[in-house]
Formats: sequence, structure tokens, C-alpha cells
Amino acid sequence: MSKDVLAGVRDLLPAIRERAEEGESTRQVPEASVKALEETGFFRMLQPKRFDGFEADPIDFFTAVKEIASADGSTGWISSVLGVHPWQVALFPEAAQQAVWGSDTSTRLSSSYAPTGKAVVVEGGYKLSGKWSFSSGSAHASWVLLGGLVFTEDGNVIDFKTFLVPRDKYEIVDVWNVVGLRGTGSNDIVVAETFIPDEFTLSMSDTGRCYGPGQAVNSSNLYKLPFHSLFTTTITTPIVGIATGAYAEHVEMQQKRVRAAYLGEKASSDPFAAVRIARAGSEIDAAWALLMQNIRDEQAHVERGEQIPLQLRLKVRRDQVLGTQRAIDAIDELFEASGGRALAEGTYLQRAWRDAHAGRVHAANDPERALKMYGDLEFGHKIDPGMY
Repeated sequence: MSKDVLAGVRDLLPAIRERAEEGESTRQVPEASVKALEETGFFRMLQPKRFDGFEADPIDFFTAVKEIASADGSTGWISSVLGVHPWQVALFPEAAQQAVWGSDTSTRLSSSYAPTGKAVVVEGGYKLSGKWSFSSGSAHASWVLLGGLVFTEDGNVIDFKTFLVPRDKYEIVDVWNVVGLRGTGSNDIVVAETFIPDEFTLSMSDTGRCYGPGQAVNSSNLYKLPFHSLFTTTITTPIVGIATGAYAEHVEMQQKRVRAAYLGEKASSDPFAAVRIARAGSEIDAAWALLMQNIRDEQAHVERGEQIPLQLRLKVRRDQVLGTQRAIDAIDELFEASGGRALAEGTYLQRAWRDAHAGRVHAANDPERALKMYGDLEFGHKIDPGMY
């Protein structure tokens, strides 16, 4: 089934690329692209089979995301983010899963995980309120996953949870006026004080230890992988995809380009141009190979019924943040060598350059924090809780 989805996604790439400018101007990925991706089954790849999902290999999911992003960064970005959320919903209590998919298994969810809202414990659940930013693809979703610190009535923090909120309980505020990833519609989410039942919440301390109550009904090994491994890879994969598309575009452009400053020499005859694409191609391939191999290694531990070593989980984060940097470095090298025509509005390369750098500023791509955790563990130091 994953092969069918991948084939369907690849058939859509020309149309997705053609609609990229529309996404830039409207600041939303066109509904036609989202609907076409839905029809391939893409958004069901990580969804439980109990709800018409495929429980696919995450490698296949990430491969599809990379392909989509190679055609348009914004479409790849929201596809990755919206597409990974079914995996987390599968960890929620059964009541939450039924609320999301019980009457419509095509339901999509957006998210904003930074705990900028506030949740207060009340009988049977929580009073949630606040404002959250950067909810990518929120216009294409009817639920949202929101991060929030849990407070007692006397103001003490006792937990960090993800809250599952239906569309009629939040407002989307249009603030997304940016230079890159313009089509992601990563707008603000505002929740006036509303009651969220306890079964519509998931503790991050549980997901941090690869547990969720939904595992009782969704027993696939897919749902035993680390939250932060999958979700940070979800952020880097579109950037690698953008770099992949930029590479292909650059090679095609250089084969046609004539350099007036060098007496009409074909750019593809320049030996330094050949060196640049070799270097850029290696950076992209290295980023992708390490990302996928690390997920494979985690899967192998899960399949053997073993706990995933902390060193491997931190290695995932190490190679994820460096994978983003490798992809950015490759795009920079290609863009700088592409000539003035790459600057024109509407061209793929200038948009890829902007989109990749916009993706780089996501919190999951903060390199120093991830690299310090890995290095500290190697030196035998205590590791503080973090995004691993």
C-alpha cells in the first residue's frame, strides 16, 4: 500500500509545483493540492488501521514528504506536519481517537506544541486558555494539538501535556506574513477558556518514555517509537526535500546557462561548477542517509522488544539538526552558483532558498542544544530532560 501512495504522490508533483506561486500569494497551500494528496492516501500513512489507516513504515512516510517538498517547500512542510499527527493521536486514550476519527476517518489535525497556553486542573479535566503560534496547515484541519503547562489552582506546575481541541473551541488568527514558507499558513491559535476532558490529553512525560494509553488498542510497533525522533525528523525532512528539488533545478539550469562574462562558455563546462554540485549532492545524500538509518536503528530495537538506548535517541537528534544544516549548506552553495536568473520572482531556486532558511529557524533545528546533549552523554555527564 505504501508503494501505491508513493506512486500517487509522485504523479502529483508537477501539479504541486505549478501551484506553488498560488500558495505564495494566498499564504495557504491550495486546497486542490491537499485534496489530491488526501486521495492518494498520504495523510493516512501513519494512522491506525482501525480507522482506515495504513500503519505504514515511517521511512515510506518521510520519503513521500521529501518528494512533495522537492516540488514545493510549503506543501511539503504542511504535508509532513499534518501527516505525522495521526501517529500521536494513536497514543491518546480511546475516547479521544473515537472523537477524532469515529465519524470521519479523513479528519486532519494541526498543532502548536510550545507551552504558551495555560491549563488548570479541574474536576474531570482542565480549563485551557491562551494563544499559540505557528500552527502550520491549520486552515486544512478541524482539530488542533496544543502544548500546555498544567497548573494547580495555587499556581504550581505539575505537568506538560498535549491537549486535543476541536475546531469549534479555537480561533485561527491570520498573522502569517513572512518571507519563507509563505504557503504554510502557520497562523496563531487562540483558545478562550474552555474545558478539555482528561481523556483528550496526553502527558509529554509519557511520550518521552515511548508510552501512550492508546498503545492498548494500537499495538503496532510503529506507535512505540520515540515522539521526539519522529517529530523532529518531520521538520528536517521537508528541508532535505527542498534541497533535493533545488539540486535538480540547479543542474538543469546550468546545462542551459551561457556565461557572458566568460566569452559565452557553457556553465556546465566550468570545472568549478562540477565540484560545487558534487559537494552539494554529497551533503544532501549524507543528511538523508543518516536521518533514515537512525530511524531504522530505532525500529530494530522496538522489533526486538528492547528499550531504545538514550545514546541512539540523542544520535537521532544530533543527525537531525546537522541534517538540516547540511541541506541548508547545499542550497546556499547551489543558489550562489546559479547566476542572476535565479533571483527572479516565481523561480524555484529563490523560493527554495527562502523556504529552507525559514524552516531552519524552527525550534527543532536548534543545533547547539541537541549537540550539547549528545556530547554531554558521550563525556558521561548527566543529561537534563529535553527534546530527545
